[in-house]
Amino acid sequence: MRDIIKDSLLESIQVKEDLLHTGITEIMEIADIVIECLKKGGKVIFFGNGGSASDSQHLAAELVGRFKKDRRPLPSIALTTNTSILTALANDYGYDIVFAKQIEALGSVNDVAIGISTSGKAKNVIQGIKQAKKMGIKTVVFTGGDGGELAKLADTAMVISSTNTARIQEVHITLGHIICELVEQALC
Repeated sequence: MRDIIKDSLLESIQVKEDLLHTGITEIMEIADIVIECLKKGGKVIFFGNGGSASDSQHLAAELVGRFKKDRRPLPSIALTTNTSILTALANDYGYDIVFAKQIEALGSVNDVAIGISTSGKAKNVIQGIKQAKKMGIKTVVFTGGDGGELAKLADTAMVISSTNTARIQEVHITLGHIICELVEQALC
C-alpha cells in the first residue's frame, strides 16, 4: 500500500510540475478569456462527462458562490445538472448532442464555453464546442494525453501531459481553481 500511495503522489506532483513549466501562458490566456467574458456581461458555461461533469459543477459553483472572497455572484452554469433536459435530449436525439442543444438554447456571443474531457474524444463535448463556435462563442477545453479532436477545435486548449485519467482530473480541478482565483482578483 505504501508504494501505491507514494507512486500516486509522485505522479500527481510530476504532472503538476509539467504544468508549472509549460502551462502558465495558457492558464493566463484562459483567465483573460473568462475575465473578458464576465466584463462583457457573458456567462461561463462548463460541461463534461463523469468526473468532468463533477468538475463542471464544482467550478460553476465557485464562480456563482465564492472561491476565496465574499463578492457578487459571477454568472456561470454547468450543463450537466438538469437530468430532465439531459435525459430528454439523449432519448429524443442521442447522447452526442446533449451539450450542443443546451448551448444553442442558452449560449450567447459574450459567453465562454469550457468543455472538459480527459481524453479529448468525448463526442458530446466535441459537439458542444462545435455548436459554441458556430454561434461565435469563445471556446476553451481542458483535456489530456494528445488532446484528441477537442484540442484542435477550441480557441484555447489546456492539454495535460498525462494519459492517467485520475492525474488529468486532479490537474483540471487545480487549473479551474487557479482560474477562479485570477478571475476573483481581477473582477472583485
